[in-house]
Amino acid sequence: MDGHDGDNSKQSTADMTVFVQNLLQQMQTRFQTMSESIISKTLDEMGNRIDELEQSINDLRGEMGQDGAPSPSASLKPKEEPKTTDDSA
Repeated sequence: MDGHDGDNSKQSTADMTVFVQNLLQQMQTRFQTMSESIISKTLDEMGNRIDELEQSINDLRGEMGQDGAPSPSASLKPKEEPKTTDDSA
């Protein structure tokens, strides 16, 4: 043997390594792009649903005649109950 087969084998291995690295880099880039796209679509959809929910709440408040009422979060605060004396004990 004249040693050329060893050189060809090393070159072939190096070429295969570069090919696989490039392929993995392309896959990673595509995966990242897809992930960002999915996240963006999901956030847009969630934003739209929140907008629809807010509109539904405002519609319901309008139907109940509470257009000038405080925001829903203010009505969720616990109210203090009047203190009464219990004379039945």
